[in-house]
Amino acid sequence: MLAKADPSQKLYTRMRLWEFSDQYVVEPSDGSSGSCLAISRLNGSMNLLDEVPSSAGHAPKIQTIFGVVGILKLLAGSYLFVITERECAGSYLGHPIFKVSKLKVFPCDLSVKNSPEEQKKMESEFSSMLKVAEKTPGLYFSYDVNITLSAQRLNDLGDESRLLPLWRQAEPRFLWNNYMLEVLIDSKLDHYMLPVIQGSFQNFQSAIGKDTIDVTLIARRCTRRTGTRMWRRGADSDGYVANFVESEQILHINGFTASFVQVRGSMPFLWEQIVDLAYKPKFEIVKPEEASRVVERHFLDLRKKYGNVLAVDLVNKQGGEGRLCEKYATSIQNILNDDMRYVHFDFHRICGHIHFERLSILYDQIEDFLVKNRYYLLNENGEKIEEQIGIVRTNCIDCLDRTNVTQSMIGRKMLEIQLQRLGVFDANHTISSYPSFDDSFKILWANHGDDISIQYSGTPALKGDFVRYGKRTSQGIINDGINALTRYYLNNFVDGTKQDAIDLLQGHYIVSVSRDMASKKPQGKVEAVASFRLALALILMGFMFAMMSLRKVRYDVWHLLFSLLWAGLSLAIAGFVKANGRAFCNRPRLHKAPV
Repeated sequence: MLAKADPSQKLYTRMRLWEFSDQYVVEPSDGSSGSCLAISRLNGSMNLLDEVPSSAGHAPKIQTIFGVVGILKLLAGSYLFVITERECAGSYLGHPIFKVSKLKVFPCDLSVKNSPEEQKKMESEFSSMLKVAEKTPGLYFSYDVNITLSAQRLNDLGDESRLLPLWRQAEPRFLWNNYMLEVLIDSKLDHYMLPVIQGSFQNFQSAIGKDTIDVTLIARRCTRRTGTRMWRRGADSDGYVANFVESEQILHINGFTASFVQVRGSMPFLWEQIVDLAYKPKFEIVKPEEASRVVERHFLDLRKKYGNVLAVDLVNKQGGEGRLCEKYATSIQNILNDDMRYVHFDFHRICGHIHFERLSILYDQIEDFLVKNRYYLLNENGEKIEEQIGIVRTNCIDCLDRTNVTQSMIGRKMLEIQLQRLGVFDANHTISSYPSFDDSFKILWANHGDDISIQYSGTPALKGDFVRYGKRTSQGIINDGINALTRYYLNNFVDGTKQDAIDLLQGHYIVSVSRDMASKKPQGKVEAVASFRLALALILMGFMFAMMSLRKVRYDVWHLLFSLLWAGLSLAIAGFVKANGRAFCNRPRLHKAPV
């Protein structure tokens, strides 16, 4: 049977948050008879109350909340994270799944009033980052089932584990609020501790004949090396990689449950791209002598968690990508064997920008691995009759666009195999044989790819029109151009602050008074005055005046001189921006500390 939390450990599903002048009080309002949780607004300390205290002064503000996400401690204050709005996203293994519609941060920082001015200023900077954190996309939770685990791993939990609170069952890699729960863990507040994941949750139902097919696609983002597209690349020294996502495709039909898991993640050695206003910054391999060790550590961890591994590398063989591809291919050679395979597929050379049907060439190369390593399957009685014993790991540079197209192809093939086995499809039938089902499946994977892409790059996935419609469209190509330019802007001028906020939330940056005050450095002259928006405005204005003067040359030759003057000024400003590119970027101000 599928694991479920012990009813005695059930989480509160609805609460009232009382805002008093000196404390916040969280009162269960879902019919539970539990104690109220009081959090001091002075220092974030907590204690349990039998009832909500009476108010002698101003009437407290009251609002409904749907979960306590955790508490984050900064320099002089603590910050309470709660869910103020939610929406039902569907069900996972028969249990409701909710998406966070609105996350709100409540400060417990009254002690800051008596802090030194420098500390007040730094606390203000940190708290402003939490405003960014409130907008974190793609957060999901359940009060009843552990969504950090795949169906197979959930079913394999022992009887003792099933009696534990959900947060104790959770896989730490995918527990988005792992760090923020630590204060609640210390206070043993199990009924309030809501596990949250970041990723995607998509679902559809479709009828084929008398059968109703229910398909769910869930993504779980790893928190070990989480961050934004240009600011988190490659792996760290422990082998944890950027943009590592576990994607699970689940099928329910006629009492049967089938699950297939695949993963994506950045190339697992130390490499980076230094943001400097270039559209595509140079790829830099860091400590190349350690690449083999880091690759080995990464795949050892994968094999422990998933079994056999097939690494599918989609990057180009030429140019900057080619250097990374070569390093990856040579670094992985020492660990390859029958159960650990590496396949390179030059996606852009073979498929170009429109011929994605040529992915069938890749499928022919990996079909034997997929057949051998199978998928997870439960019969009508909840008994395991099939087990997935291996994983396909896919990467491109960002692990977004090419990767999602490829993973959707693999997911499609595996779903067809499952439906043929269960007698829903004849041997010669495919998903494409049923247009309505086919359309829903395409949308499922397109939305999945967009969600993951938005969390890493800030925009929907490129090439999403092929996943969504099965072909490239002119509108899709235009959208790709717009999204590519948007990514450029976000990478350079927004994601630095966003990266800081992520590092604070995940505990990758530990705040301390001595450390933060010592790290303050005066800005150089360029950094003090640099503004990309101002520079861009001057460049555009210069070219506009140059064009206006050029159009009047036939009436007065002096306008030629003015035109050359304005064009020269514009080029000079553009050259200054290029030469001092990094000074104009929104770089992270925090540096990762040992945790």
